[in-house]
Amino acid sequence: MPRQIFTEEHHAFRETVRTFLAKEVTPHYEQWDQDGIVSRDAWRAAGRQGLLGLAVPEEYGGGGQSDFRFSAVLAEEFARAGAAGLAVGLHNDIIGPYLTTLGTEEQKRRWLPGFCSGEIITAIAMTEPGAGSDLQGIRTSAEDAGDHWILNGSKTFISNGILADLVIVVAKTTPEGGAHGLSLLVVERGMEGFERGRNLDKIGQKAQDTAELFFRDVRVPKENLLGEPNGAFVHLMTHLAQERMTIAVSGIAAAEHLLEITSRYVKEREAFGRPLAKLQHIRFEIAEMATECAVTRAFLDRCIADHAAGALDAVHASMAKWWATELQKRVADRCLQLHGGYGYMTEYRVAKAFTDGRIQTIYGGTTEIMKEIIGRSLLG
Repeated sequence: MPRQIFTEEHHAFRETVRTFLAKEVTPHYEQWDQDGIVSRDAWRAAGRQGLLGLAVPEEYGGGGQSDFRFSAVLAEEFARAGAAGLAVGLHNDIIGPYLTTLGTEEQKRRWLPGFCSGEIITAIAMTEPGAGSDLQGIRTSAEDAGDHWILNGSKTFISNGILADLVIVVAKTTPEGGAHGLSLLVVERGMEGFERGRNLDKIGQKAQDTAELFFRDVRVPKENLLGEPNGAFVHLMTHLAQERMTIAVSGIAAAEHLLEITSRYVKEREAFGRPLAKLQHIRFEIAEMATECAVTRAFLDRCIADHAAGALDAVHASMAKWWATELQKRVADRCLQLHGGYGYMTEYRVAKAFTDGRIQTIYGGTTEIMKEIIGRSLLG
């Protein structure tokens, strides 16, 4: 079914993204996987190509384009290329809105030009060794010391943790406030007491640097408070829908691409003297996955259009996130099975997609949390 949500401008942007990936990402990706980190040159190249800060106003060096459909195109093409290591979605769609909507004029002028050029790579630090989806469990704290905060604590599983020049840290600033006693503090590279731990060894997305972060009496200037004091909970809830939509968009795009790859494979691969595609079981498997992808695509495109129009609510974003990522997981598993032994070999795209995609149902809010959000909205 032809998609109805994109204009010629979006199609032209898609070609720009594909050209960038073919030139600046795909030739180097195997090396990045081995290194466990993406080259900073790739971030600067993305900045030069205008792929960073799409929604940042032009006066700060951005694209000035708030239409989420451009972000969706970017997420889809990166998913098809298997290039999760260069986390532009995290940078643009998750961290970008915090800086543009919560930042003071001084903060915007200080950080956004580098954000858009790729000179400043960003991360957000919420998860802790003892606190994931439950924000009330956060123990990292910041003590008011007059003209600065004294930040102490640790974070883990932080994407871009090694490369990040600017980290938005969720910290407890009013101990008795629970989830409503949290603030967002911006920690910058080079601040004394800010240390990075291991580049964590994951089962997938090897090129994406994911790290432990440690804060030991870090003096964070009051000018680096992002948003309202003790306002982090509301700020985080406001922007979670876009984070989940970005993950969902990449999930359905990855599933569709795996289906394309596997359809080609079963046409070429022979067993018992004929192509696998001639076997009824194989045809049924492909038919089922194609139908699931088509139905999911229809819902996702509606969510993309609604979000671009500012009309998507948190419940439908949660539906999109859990459904698309669980579909991605199922499709990856079934496509690997249809590849047989070759599917287990890392040189085959399906094997890498199987391990790279497994995190999708976990980060950005687990499937279980998504169902809880949906259930509460329906049942109170």
